[in-house]
Amino acid sequence: MHQLLQLLFFLLLLLPGVARAQQPVGTPPPPPPSEETRSETIAPDPTRPDLLPDSTRQVKLENVDVAPAAVDISGWLLLDKDIQTELEGAVYNLYNFKYDKAERQFRSLRRRYPNHPMPYFLLGLSAWWKIVPTGIQTKLYDRQFFAYMDTTITKAEALYKKDNQNYEASFFLAAGYGFDARLHAERRDWRKATVSAKRALDYLEKSKEANDLSPEFLFGQALFNYYAIWVPENYPLLKPVLLFFPKGNKQLGLQQLRNVAENGFYVAPEARTYLMRILLIEEDKPAEALPVARYLATTYPENAFFQRHYANACFREGKFRECELISRDLLDKLGRGLPGYEANGGRYATYFLAYFMQHKYKDLAKARDYYQRCIVFAEQNGETNHGFYVFANLALARLAADNKDVRSARRYYTVILEKSDRKSDQFREAREYLKVK
Repeated sequence: MHQLLQLLFFLLLLLPGVARAQQPVGTPPPPPPSEETRSETIAPDPTRPDLLPDSTRQVKLENVDVAPAAVDISGWLLLDKDIQTELEGAVYNLYNFKYDKAERQFRSLRRRYPNHPMPYFLLGLSAWWKIVPTGIQTKLYDRQFFAYMDTTITKAEALYKKDNQNYEASFFLAAGYGFDARLHAERRDWRKATVSAKRALDYLEKSKEANDLSPEFLFGQALFNYYAIWVPENYPLLKPVLLFFPKGNKQLGLQQLRNVAENGFYVAPEARTYLMRILLIEEDKPAEALPVARYLATTYPENAFFQRHYANACFREGKFRECELISRDLLDKLGRGLPGYEANGGRYATYFLAYFMQHKYKDLAKARDYYQRCIVFAEQNGETNHGFYVFANLALARLAADNKDVRSARRYYTVILEKSDRKSDQFREAREYLKVK
């Protein structure tokens, strides 16, 4: 049933603007750990079938771009080049975590277009990117986020009721409901998450008819095409449920995602974020993910989320000098209290630097210090059941054992025994050491 309820995860995953974070990463050379962290999207309660999406409803999303018939696009801000020029700096500021500067421009847009969903959506997106760097853990911005998405939906519904061929309204309805579903799922409000996810898919189906007008409209379909194949490949028990959904095309989905990343405006950074994550995690192709991560981190150098994934891709590809530089920069910005720099990024950076101190510079004192700081960051962020927390303890246990410090080694190995997977090598190593000692 757990896999069956990943269906909601699947539906939420496809919606425009949703940005996942912590997923497993691979092992860098030489082999320190693979980082297995909590997925930022949570499946609903398997004991509540009433909260599952209606499996009898079919979603019809074709695998080709749709050329719309003659459509009246007057008043569509998404396609207004003057608005794009005006907001270019605001979009840059948003993804560079200059929230105040971005929001001033979004509020200016709202004053001029108080009945259009775009300014409210952009203000909600700003709230979302205040939540993302913490691993979706902070709830400080939840009320603000939901308020903006509710207003986005209200304004878009008014436009849609006037003209059901207003694909821009469909786009904002899909995006607004999608974001709403995502955060409700994170907060374990499955009923609201499910209702919003179903509504988002309805409007995603409608907005696809405008794919040929702008890459913005293609984003949702690109994700659907990719994950409609990936999900049943990785969750075989979902196949019977997914029979009610159209066939996807992973390669087409990636092609469409690259198209949006290169040619979109408002959703281009989100498309690149997904592309980076898909290549790094789902496809396990860090070499292909690295240039995307590098682009994001260098284009938006004060975005902690992009920086830590850039460092991770470098680490996995053995680009240790590059990884060290970005890790030090990330820690420096965290120490200066820059917006978005949290314990979540600190545990990445300190683990990588600890590894370099131990294996590259042979400075074991500094290595121990960084490993211990990694443990502290993981505890602050609540990430203590796997990943960097376990492997930092493992490194410290081995260093203590090599130094004949049995007391410290036992303490670290005990943590590993409690926190690691029973089938893992580190669990077996801890068990053997503690038996002997």
